[in-house]
Amino acid sequence: MTAPPDGGAAHQVPPDTFVVVLAGGEGTRMWPLSRSRRPKQLLQLNGPRSLIQQTVDRVLPLVRPERILIITEHSHAEDLRAQLPELPDASIVVEPTRRGTAPALLLAALHIKARAPEATWASVHADAFITRNDEFRRTLAAALDAAAQGDLLVTTGVAPGFPSTAYGYIQRGEELGRVHGLPLCRVARFVEKPDLETAQSYVRSGQYLWNPGVFVWKNAALLDAFKTHQPEIYDVLTSVPLSEIDRVYPDAKRETIDVGIMERVRNVATIPSDFGWSDIGSWAELWELSPRTEDGNVVLGSGRVLIADSQNNLVFADGRTVALVGVSDLVVVETADAVFVCPRARAQDVKSIVQQLQSEGREELL
Repeated sequence: MTAPPDGGAAHQVPPDTFVVVLAGGEGTRMWPLSRSRRPKQLLQLNGPRSLIQQTVDRVLPLVRPERILIITEHSHAEDLRAQLPELPDASIVVEPTRRGTAPALLLAALHIKARAPEATWASVHADAFITRNDEFRRTLAAALDAAAQGDLLVTTGVAPGFPSTAYGYIQRGEELGRVHGLPLCRVARFVEKPDLETAQSYVRSGQYLWNPGVFVWKNAALLDAFKTHQPEIYDVLTSVPLSEIDRVYPDAKRETIDVGIMERVRNVATIPSDFGWSDIGSWAELWELSPRTEDGNVVLGSGRVLIADSQNNLVFADGRTVALVGVSDLVVVETADAVFVCPRARAQDVKSIVQQLQSEGREELL
């Protein structure tokens, strides 16, 4: 295997390895830049490459292009093909309608079964922000090796940098062994987004990891898990040949892979790691992750930004000139048809604007 393009070490993975990228989200937390027709993964938030392009760049040193599958829905498919010309057309797998991550990943499993029945594969999200690409590849290769040895469903867990209330957590149990120099631990339980006091106790305990939603399994093990724990979804999607699955897919129960499978199975393990992961769940989080000027300002986008006597702001100018004078701790986002301004500490409240637009039926702004 050749060395990855960013200069990191090459990592060996099992034969018949695939990577599936979930790319169906709407990303309303980054409104007005992110829209239902232009979700977060298609945006250039932290450089010249979009988040989905960075995701594919990150895994290409591990697998060939034809072994990467992008699971998306109709409105994003053409944009993804345009952004990812290195992938063959068959790599873009289109959901007939959104039914959640559980049906989406069962759809991926059925496509992979048709290509390589003994495959081991990883599921990753298209819009993650990762700063340590080689450590991510090392962790993913270790998880693939662990999953390939038997029936374990393997997750990666990220050492928490602070007590986040926006992320799910994994409580790790006893160590089962080591893979690629990393510990493989039994998962004691998954925990949904906690309140602040609970998150603080998790971080203090040292037993909890952030759950970045990176899952690895043998294809047969995942199919068995669906048969046992989600027979309704399994029966619907396997009731017809793969070529006809679009007809029955809308009948599948809406469910997430976390709740529908991972929280129910017993044969689940995690590999603790630290590959610089963030979900970029808000404009404030992007400010935290981005390089800042001496005055603490973050300036992004293609428009011109003028700043005088202003500190600790995030400004995203999508085309026009934006000027700030004498203000601090703001988020200012300019697009062709909307401008969003709020205190940085209230960036999560953009959802109230999205909800108002939804109630008014302003689809052109969503």
